Amino acid sequence: MSGQHNQPKPTSARPIRTPAELVESGFVTAEDLASSIDAVAERHAVGISPAIAALIDRNDPKDPIARQFVPDAAELNVAPEEREDPIGDLTHSPVEGIVHRYPDRVLLKAVHVCPVYCRFCFRRQMVGPQGLGTLSPEAMDEAFAYIANRPEIWEVILTGGEPLMLSPRRLGEIMQRLDAIDHVKIVRFHTRVPVVEPERINEALITAIEASGKTAYVALHANHPRELAPSAREACARLVDSGVVMISQSVLLKGVNDDPDTLAALMRAFVETRVKPYYLHHPDLARGTRHFRLSIEEGRALVAGLRGRISGLCQPTYILDIPGGHGKAVIGPDAIQQEEAGCYRVCDFKGGGHAYPPSD
Repeated sequence: MSGQHNQPKPTSARPIRTPAELVESGFVTAEDLASSIDAVAERHAVGISPAIAALIDRNDPKDPIARQFVPDAAELNVAPEEREDPIGDLTHSPVEGIVHRYPDRVLLKAVHVCPVYCRFCFRRQMVGPQGLGTLSPEAMDEAFAYIANRPEIWEVILTGGEPLMLSPRRLGEIMQRLDAIDHVKIVRFHTRVPVVEPERINEALITAIEASGKTAYVALHANHPRELAPSAREACARLVDSGVVMISQSVLLKGVNDDPDTLAALMRAFVETRVKPYYLHHPDLARGTRHFRLSIEEGRALVAGLRGRISGLCQPTYILDIPGGHGKAVIGPDAIQQEEAGCYRVCDFKGGGHAYPPSD
């Protein structure tokens, strides 16, 4: 499937990993550092890649890219309903590194570090330098034994952390081990790398992704159309041209994409990049993230506004991960209401109501 992949140009700037580097870069002031940002960084990892730093408009105090990655004093405010493990990963972790919430698929979390740290991350208590770390060889063996011994597992989803932070050699080893498990047919990667470190999507990494011989899907996480910069689109093209199928994941975030124009532009940008819109997540109840959350009603109205506004190719599924580990629920607009046996009222994209089946 893969031929000769065009190599990206590396960036020269250094990643930002510490509060002091945030000040040096001009993203926060020394006063902010002393009053709040040091305290935020003690709780949650800091990371901004050069590619992301280059996207931030330093003249815009409400820049939607900065809002996602630059620490904020609001993260110190923890709401009563917020949780350390908001979607119940640990509840469904039979062995270290595995989350088995649905019968036919498992998450494999081989690594818990990332090239960037999203301020709204639902795994923010688990990732980063003080997080759960990388699986040991013994834990990896136990995880693969778990997968191999359960023939109902059809799909393995590599997540974390950031699975594409693994070296091509280590990633290739994981994929080759999956190749030996016949009942696993699909391998999916949840990643931000094509956006935040596009130069990492090179020939060696793509060869490693393809090493299992399974059908490979890459779910790209992006939340604002500006994230799909030319370098990110080129990275996606390298993946798609190699035979990898790409889908999207986004989070509906206050101050980032909570307006119809931005949301429509994001979904169109995915489709233009040959990434099929898949999930639009309602923000999870992670600690210190209340300032990102809209209400369910606001989210429904935004998603309803996409109907008829943009192509069907661009429509994501709006979902909520039920707190406690009970899985995902679709929370999109309810377009069809039953009025009596066999008769329904159907709402069109303009808000008009229609009988189904028609009475005339």
